[in-house]
Amino acid sequence: MDKSQSPGNQSPGNQSPERPPMWVFGYGSLMWNPGFAHSRCEIARLEGYARSFCMWSLHHRGTAERPGLVLALDRQPGARCEGLALQIAPGQEAEALERLRARELVSSAYLERRLPVRLADGSIVRAVTFVIDRSHPQYCRGMPLDRQAEIIAGAVGGRGPNTEYLFSTVARLAGLGLRDPELEWLSERVRELISPGGE
Repeated sequence: MDKSQSPGNQSPGNQSPERPPMWVFGYGSLMWNPGFAHSRCEIARLEGYARSFCMWSLHHRGTAERPGLVLALDRQPGARCEGLALQIAPGQEAEALERLRARELVSSAYLERRLPVRLADGSIVRAVTFVIDRSHPQYCRGMPLDRQAEIIAGAVGGRGPNTEYLFSTVARLAGLGLRDPELEWLSERVRELISPGGE
């Protein structure tokens, strides 16, 4: 073999640059059911966005006849959202993105963005993040919490009851030691509504 072609003698220009890890920011069902292989999972914070039930669900947690509600990130100065940063397993990036897009962009109400999130150790990574499209008909910001609870209590979609989505998200946040008072209130109120003798 020509020495100039041996691995130890390759010039920097002939070497493939190492790809940076790809991260995904989960703030709802991606925290407890990501649906893709990941090699790291870190508590993370996103600045400038608020998590809320501001999106009608016509497929996964409701139907066109009886829509449910799912969480979305709505841009809001001074707001912050705590969730999980998931690092996609090396070599699985293309497959993971394909699965994520098929799941999250089913109605185009989410916009795919790459946003900076801060990990618990203080480092910042750019993560694939799905935020609400305010121009989309499924955007429903400002709905009173009582009304949200009524909708969630009765809606069911292709992925199951809307209640499961809420309860699983609140349980995952609690397990991580993260608080979201609005979601906690909704969880308690929905449990009251669906209990025997509930309103």
